Amino acid sequence: MLGIIIGVGAVILIMSLGAGAQGLILNQVKAMGTNKIGILPGKADANGPPASAMGIVITTLKYEDAEAIKNSGQIPHVTGVVAYNNSTENVSWRGNSYITTIRGAAGDYFEVEGGELAEGRFFSETEGKSLTKLAILGDDARKELFGDSDPIGQSIKIRKTVFEIIGVMKKRGTVAFQNYDDMIIVPNQTLRKNVLGLDYLNVIRVAIDSEENIPEASEAIKFLLRQRHDVSDQSGDSDDFDVRSSAEAVDLIKTFTNALKLFLAAMAAMSLIVGGIGIMNIMLVRVNERTREIGLRKAVGASNSKITLQFLIETAVITLFGGAIGTAGGIFVSFIVSIIIKKLGYDWDFVVSPFSIMIALIVSASIGIIFGLYPARKAAKMEPVEALRYE
Repeated sequence: MLGIIIGVGAVILIMSLGAGAQGLILNQVKAMGTNKIGILPGKADANGPPASAMGIVITTLKYEDAEAIKNSGQIPHVTGVVAYNNSTENVSWRGNSYITTIRGAAGDYFEVEGGELAEGRFFSETEGKSLTKLAILGDDARKELFGDSDPIGQSIKIRKTVFEIIGVMKKRGTVAFQNYDDMIIVPNQTLRKNVLGLDYLNVIRVAIDSEENIPEASEAIKFLLRQRHDVSDQSGDSDDFDVRSSAEAVDLIKTFTNALKLFLAAMAAMSLIVGGIGIMNIMLVRVNERTREIGLRKAVGASNSKITLQFLIETAVITLFGGAIGTAGGIFVSFIVSIIIKKLGYDWDFVVSPFSIMIALIVSASIGIIFGLYPARKAAKMEPVEALRYE
């Protein structure tokens, strides 16, 4: 039974953890809002990740594209546009230094990203477009650099550029796998030109007034960017950018995570095959050990089908019982894992579907029948006289 217990338990555990991980990812994406559109540089397959997400540097998305989306009047239902560049830098203040994420943002940051200021102010739209050297600290970044000191009005250095602290964000935590507390926000133009020396954007995010209006806005954004990038083909085959909505991101994540769950479950199910072979070998040994019993039963009238059925029932009961233990064990371990992950601060769902339990029990019983069939038939074909002479 041990092989079946381990195999079934592993399948239940992996299916549960896969569902929990999928829920965690989807919850993180949904936490950003389902009314958002992301624009990334580079062409991507409709069912695959964007090229820039694969680590490929593409320079086709410009700051002027974000300005056009916001101010051209061609994009309906837009409530906010933010242009982004991100970098990981060493930040210093007096004797303290700290490596953190520097986010260069310009535009309607709070309308798109959410969050609130704890103190101070955010840079104005004019300041965000200029080369002003201003910075807003996340809560963790403030603690790491300044401790209990008041950071407002102080100056920090990022590479060789000095920034004045004008605000501190309220503690927010991790959203969409981004730790907003471990972040420093500066004007996009300043980060790109003074610190990084870049003339392109990493991403543009657009907030739409309603999720129902996302398809219309997405098509308008594509049309505008094709005009700006001199792309005459409106089919999208020649696009040098990728427009994705939050809903599309959710669907893409579901597709990938479902495929991953099935793959991992299939790998775990291989142990069921090993367990089945072990059961077959054990039952063959049991047939030899019970040769006289089989001969006696046949001598008093037991038919071949009755002998076969006896051994099939035995193997099915063994595997079904093992499957039940494995199912209970898999559920228990999944529950413990979910508690631990929640304690770590993640939005983890404990999910064990009745379908996976039913499949586990059916498969375990089926393995018993399949791998018990050969020993059962071997027992049924014994000659009574030869069996009674055994030993």
